Amino acid sequence: MGQAEWVTVPISTRDTDGPLFFTEHEWATVEAATARIIPTDHHPGAKEAGVVRFIDRMLAGTQFVFPAADGKGFLRMEGLEEKAWQERIESRQRFYREGIVELDAISAEKFGSEFIELDDEQQDAVLETISRKEKPARFVFTESDGQGSGGAPAGNQPVNEDFLEFFPLLVLNTRQGFYGDPVYGGNDNRVGWRVIGFPGPPSLASTMDGSYTTLEYMIPEAEWPYEQHPAVLRYGNR
Repeated sequence: MGQAEWVTVPISTRDTDGPLFFTEHEWATVEAATARIIPTDHHPGAKEAGVVRFIDRMLAGTQFVFPAADGKGFLRMEGLEEKAWQERIESRQRFYREGIVELDAISAEKFGSEFIELDDEQQDAVLETISRKEKPARFVFTESDGQGSGGAPAGNQPVNEDFLEFFPLLVLNTRQGFYGDPVYGGNDNRVGWRVIGFPGPPSLASTMDGSYTTLEYMIPEAEWPYEQHPAVLRYGNR
């Protein structure tokens, strides 16, 4: 049975407020960690965007992988594809469960408490330890020229998340939950899109039926290889 024949199940990632996969403690720990990756300042952060819900639904099983084209539910996978996705999800589940245990272990060793009991600076110190990297400098965006100092555009950062360790996976999933389509459980009230000035499509269905386009956000007259376009290369010279 192909994807075109899969049945649409009328479910939403927001049908339940709390966790479907995580325990309450795991949920609180992941929510706290993502809130340090995209913290709340004068803009909403990962907590306000509901990133932890996005991650929980991603780990809950195969029921939230493929949204229906009309935006009114998710496709129920069948056969070998469902089996392959389930194995992939179970691998990520293990990464998260083990990673949360490690976060608490480092927190206890450094500060004598679980991760969720620490203050912001202590949580940052734990994340530096588990990532084996210093906390990155604050991203600077220059409104005068519309360019940032944060590196290459996301489209030029290809990542296969199946081969990431826990912390890089958490960072990637935090970004996905903050900036992704709300249908997947994150980006509550489109806060991630509003932060970057992107209105987003009126609905998921509009991205499928051709009534919505992102052409206005593309680099005019860009040619392949895209990464050699001057507007892209400028990021590499910063």
